[in-house]
Amino acid sequence: MTTQSWTLSTAGVQRVIVFDPAIGLYTSHFENRNSGADLLAQTRQQQRWTPEFDFKCNGERITSLGVGWELVAANGVYPQADFAPAHVVLLVLHLRHRAYDLDVSVGYQGTAAGTRKAYWVQNKSVHRVILTHVVIETLPVEIGAPGELLLDAHYGALPRETFFTGRVDDCAIVLRNPRTGDQVIALNEAPGHTKRVESGAWFWEGLLRIMYDTDLFPLEVNLAPQSGWGTAAAQLVLIGGEGDFADAHWVMPAATQPLLRKPNDRAAWHYNTWDPFGTQINAATVMQLIPIAAQMGFEIFTIDDGWQARYGDNAVSETRFLGGLDGILQTVELHGMRLGLWASLSVLDRDLANSPELWSLQCRDAHGKIKHTMTAMGEQTVMCLASDYADLAAQRLIDLIGRYRLAYVKLDLTTMFNAYGEAPGCHVTGHHHANAAASISQIYAAIKQVMDVVYQHHPQVLIDLTFELWGQKHTIDYGLLRAADVSWLSNVGDKSHDGAGPRQARTLLYHRALAIPADTMLIGNLRAELGDMREKFATALGACPLLLGDLRTLSAAQIGWYGEHIRWQRRLRDEVNFTEGFFPLGHWWQPSVVDWDGFARLSRAGGGMIVLFRNQSQVAQVQVKLPLPGVGRYTLRQIENGVVMHISAADLRAGVTLMFGDEAVLVFEVWGDKDSFIVG
Repeated sequence: MTTQSWTLSTAGVQRVIVFDPAIGLYTSHFENRNSGADLLAQTRQQQRWTPEFDFKCNGERITSLGVGWELVAANGVYPQADFAPAHVVLLVLHLRHRAYDLDVSVGYQGTAAGTRKAYWVQNKSVHRVILTHVVIETLPVEIGAPGELLLDAHYGALPRETFFTGRVDDCAIVLRNPRTGDQVIALNEAPGHTKRVESGAWFWEGLLRIMYDTDLFPLEVNLAPQSGWGTAAAQLVLIGGEGDFADAHWVMPAATQPLLRKPNDRAAWHYNTWDPFGTQINAATVMQLIPIAAQMGFEIFTIDDGWQARYGDNAVSETRFLGGLDGILQTVELHGMRLGLWASLSVLDRDLANSPELWSLQCRDAHGKIKHTMTAMGEQTVMCLASDYADLAAQRLIDLIGRYRLAYVKLDLTTMFNAYGEAPGCHVTGHHHANAAASISQIYAAIKQVMDVVYQHHPQVLIDLTFELWGQKHTIDYGLLRAADVSWLSNVGDKSHDGAGPRQARTLLYHRALAIPADTMLIGNLRAELGDMREKFATALGACPLLLGDLRTLSAAQIGWYGEHIRWQRRLRDEVNFTEGFFPLGHWWQPSVVDWDGFARLSRAGGGMIVLFRNQSQVAQVQVKLPLPGVGRYTLRQIENGVVMHISAADLRAGVTLMFGDEAVLVFEVWGDKDSFIVG
């Protein structure tokens, strides 16, 4: 067999993959076509190739390097259909090991500024095998000497040391050379706590590995004879050189947007009843809130926890909603909104969970005890999604969505472990997992499988996997977004004027919005009736817009103000795709009462919004720099007073001064020369 090579070439990168029977499968070239940076120059010179796949099979390390592999085929057929929901698979290489009865299919995709890769392992033997220590992508990062490089972790936004292990909150790692401007971004699509990224690995300075966890929540995959398993995908994105969009705030959204289930959707305005009503919400209160929410411009009206009779059952509480939900549904729709409901996914009422058909599907700890968790309605039972319970949960959700024509479902409460401290995994023998270690990855996989079944019946519903489901406060990642549409990312305290409120919500937003599409994040519990409504509204503009609160306490003038401003955003949203760039401004690393902060959400055509918060900084003016493309002019219109500014693209890149005047919050429309105003 002769040596063969394949070239993946896009507008931004060129990657050459080689199969040499004497060496194995490896990448020989990985180049940034904009800057000319060659990531593998030293690697080629020294012929220190890194593997295209790397895992342990029954404890023995297997990589793509070595003489044991033969190339079976090279085509575009990948075994796992959902590897490329919004991409074209450019290349799939099928390899077979001569000694281990293993087939591996490696799938490559080209993106505008990088490549995306996953692989499929097929057990061809008559014996069960166990896969661990799975590495998806391994490449050096030769964009400068190790002493020159800087690293940003935690969604690519916060500085860390370059000798680094990234985990659950590090789905995006950015290595950059501040002298040359070259950057390499590693995006890990493994779900939740199963992900791991290593930079500056001990055996080779500069090596970058996108992988699964090996120690805290170690991946363990049990493969029956003739069965297969596919990894999550890993992306490498390159930035550098000249060009209108040579900036991470443009390139990262372009790389992550195709991962969404509905990448072209515009985020709706959500009202949710949770705070201040909690589980005591009732029909009378809901009927009073509905017309106010409609006047304010909300599009989805969600009844949170408390509508149901018990967890794990679609029956409605006869105490709080004596007439059921049919009248509420009709009223919501008559007011031009859609209904949303909260539901528990993996927590059931204790009596229901102890029924004969469900008892064996409960989750148990290492001592054999049934796992329970505290909820807003007391202690409840945890069910194992890596069991037949997953099918029952899916059918319950299908029935619920169909029964009430739901636009949105907020799925809540523990899956593999709880965000509040309960231990991970299920120790029951007889479920679909071989042991507790294997249950972790299988429960994550089961979440997606349940969602896929629900979407088959209700493709347009919005499904929200809350932070509780992903096992940690404030966590969101690409694994979650491949499974569902949005995530109730976290809650902030907003029960008083001096509560954590909007600034903490913006902290959550700023630290994630570079790597995570902002419209996928719902941040609770900002209350519309407390504090400065201008700050609440403007903060909500940064993410999937969500407000809570007792709307009945708002004055007619306040309701009218919200209605005017929310409908302004809805018109802008429908004409401008401002999800294509997110730029935090001012003191965004740690928004503070004594500093100003803000953000811009911009389309690649130049339109969008700029939002500024003075807080209590007392500054009269601020300078805003934005890498807007082109050589033309842009128009900024302040939505509160209609004041218009005409500014060149060059001036915006260099920095423009914006005046607060008497305002604490400024919101500007941004339009390019060819665009017209949206008049409020």
